[in-house]
Amino acid sequence: MSENELVRSPTCPVRQLHVWPEQSMSKLMAAAVDELSRSTYGELTVRTVAARAAVSPGIAYSHFPSKDALIAGVYLHLLRDAATFTDGNDSAETRVIAQLRELVLLLADKPHLADACTIALMADDLVVDDIRGQIAVEISSRIASSLGPGFPAAVISTLHMLFSGAMMHARSTVGGYGHIAEKLSEGVSLVFRSRLVQTVSASKQPA
Repeated sequence: MSENELVRSPTCPVRQLHVWPEQSMSKLMAAAVDELSRSTYGELTVRTVAARAAVSPGIAYSHFPSKDALIAGVYLHLLRDAATFTDGNDSAETRVIAQLRELVLLLADKPHLADACTIALMADDLVVDDIRGQIAVEISSRIASSLGPGFPAAVISTLHMLFSGAMMHARSTVGGYGHIAEKLSEGVSLVFRSRLVQTVSASKQPA
């Protein structure tokens, strides 16, 4: 029985109904990263990734209709697996710097994947639009969690834009992601010195 038939089979155990699609997606994303280490993004196709993952092309395309969607999905998966920084013993500034540094360095040791993600996330593709939205929510929610309660939306959006700009510069900057992570930390510190953040921080001080 094929993977696709197994998922649709009325006699298939419930556990398998859920596990198979998740397993095939994980295999495809791992295979995509492996494929990019061996070939260029221009040469990458969903079919070649499916072959490497030992997943049928039909199932691959049902998960990822295009290679841009596949690579955008890989980046979203990396984001969701990244560490979070919400320790109340640290200051909000320290937590945000650590969180954004973690996200910046996700692709630091994967230059081929970094280039592919940059191309994929700029694609004019409705499926990628949806994944971009999920990525934006993931980043904003992590920034908000690192900040803690009481900070206005403008602070979150400013930090998010700072992070997005840093990522755009990383591949064209001498020193790459490591250098950009340091510069981003400086940018975060500047935001925390702004009047709006200082006002919030002052209101959190015990009377």
